[in-house]
Parts: sequence; structure tokens; C-alpha cells
Amino acid sequence: MSPREGTVEISRRLLCLFSAEVRAEDDRYVVEVPRREVETGAVEADGTYRVALIARDGAAPADAGDESTSAPPSDEPQPPVEIGEVRYVEIEDIGKQGDGIARVERGYVIIVPDTEVGEQVKIEVREVKSNFAVGDVVG
Repeated sequence: MSPREGTVEISRRLLCLFSAEVRAEDDRYVVEVPRREVETGAVEADGTYRVALIARDGAAPADAGDESTSAPPSDEPQPPVEIGEVRYVEIEDIGKQGDGIARVERGYVIIVPDTEVGEQVKIEVREVKSNFAVGDVVG
């Protein structure tokens, strides 16, 4: 069975996931790793890692020389997840209504119903708000 177009197989060895811009700097291109990924211990400053670049929303990347096609940066931080995204998370707490709570980049909360503290689950994000998301256990 081949993967569906637009889906991405995520390795269980994934250390962190974040969005970043690629910028030109002298004779190279740079992708910045957010400070929180190093501070939380996901990666080490002098480590060597594999990096996968995935076009946002399945669109082809814009021509690096065509600045007119790039969107202006937003002043507000965007949620680090998107509807339909599949992730592995650990349930860290239980909310007031009894749902599991996982935290991802920047402490962003994902509510996962029918889970218990300490569970590591594969979820699919079904709802995204500015300060939290809701995901369902899959697989």
C-alpha cells in the first residue's frame, strides 16, 4: 500500500518539529532552530542532525529570487500545528473536563480526549485555535 499524496511519514525518532524560513547568508542558506528546542533538550547546539524541509500546505516552494510571492511575516505567533497534522505527543496533565493535555512547541496546548497522564499517543489535529488545539487519538 503506497502513501497517499500529501501525506508525510513521520519517524518515531523525530526530535522536534517547527516552522522556519530559509534565508541567504553570504555563500550559504540558513535555517534557524528556535532557542526553545535547544533549551528543552530536544537538540544540542553543537549536534549534527538530519533536516527535512516540507512545503507549507503542500504548495511548491516559492522561487527564492521572487520576493513578490512571499507572505509578509505576521506579528502574532502562529499555532505550531495545523488541522489534519499527525503527531506523537505525551499526555502531561488532565484538564478540568477530564481530557488529556499535551504541550508542544512554545508550550502550546493540545487537548486529547480519552487519554491518561503519561500516555504517549499518535494524534490527528482536528481543531486549531490561537492558544490551543484539539486532537484525536489515531492508530
